[in-house]
Amino acid sequence: MGLPNTTEPTRIDRANGATRGEAAHNATLAAVADALSRLRYGAVHLTVHDGKVVQLDVTERQRFT
Repeated sequence: MGLPNTTEPTRIDRANGATRGEAAHNATLAAVADALSRLRYGAVHLTVHDGKVVQLDVTERQRFT
């Protein structure tokens, strides 16, 4: 699951009027939400550089009772 490249200059997406930065932000939020919705036990770690999410790591734990 990759994160969008947010270093490109801002451009308008003609399909929905969102800038490229907004589209990347929305894609990042969707990726985080998807990771959280799939996880029962574990952790979601975000790596941030210059105020932008550059990496999403998911560690899943399995519990045996």
